Amino acid sequence: MGVTAEAPSFTPELFAFLRELAKNNDREWFAANKDRYVAQVQEPALAFIEDVGMRMPDISRHIVADPRTTGGSLFRIYRDTRFAKDKTPYKTHCGIQFRHARTRDVHAPGFYLHLEPGSVFMACGVWHPERDTLHAIRTAIAAKPKRWTEITDGLDGFRLGGESLKRPPAGFDRDHPLIEELKRKDFMAIADMGEKDALASGFLDEFIGRCEAADDFMRFLCDATRVAY
Repeated sequence: MGVTAEAPSFTPELFAFLRELAKNNDREWFAANKDRYVAQVQEPALAFIEDVGMRMPDISRHIVADPRTTGGSLFRIYRDTRFAKDKTPYKTHCGIQFRHARTRDVHAPGFYLHLEPGSVFMACGVWHPERDTLHAIRTAIAAKPKRWTEITDGLDGFRLGGESLKRPPAGFDRDHPLIEELKRKDFMAIADMGEKDALASGFLDEFIGRCEAADDFMRFLCDATRVAY
């Protein structure tokens, strides 16, 4: 008997909804299409989070997959427009983050999945860490430059992304061989994918495989910030 193929985690309807939302980003349209959002975006995303949660302990027992509709791994579709020039009320992508149990906020080491028409990617690492965490990571890189280089050079299929300082950070040698790495404000590895990948039956396996491939990178960041991995 052949092995039954795993059902796709996501369907074309997810991207179709997000495309329509981008063209009709207003509260009246969203209210009329709220049931579509729940059925085509929210529910598949929560199911994916549950599926990842079943397998994440094999990668790390400290990374959390939380399938709650609010306050969990799925980011809200509603934008915070209080200080934004762009006042459109809804995000036009689906964002999922698997956070570290010790510090469940967006700045802690974790994994992320971004689903948007024309932009699908998986990311891991630390985004916009607060000052002490940022200093700890830079200190670890400065102390172990060879190890950091080995890890980042070995990240096949990933690119390092995020923002960087224009000048060397205070307290670090401007002539350090990894000064460009020390300038980083984010320590993120990004794996670019596509809609075709996200709609494939093996996408869950691909996502988990990329999490596993980033093991050394994540472990370095967790060690630097003194949290278990």
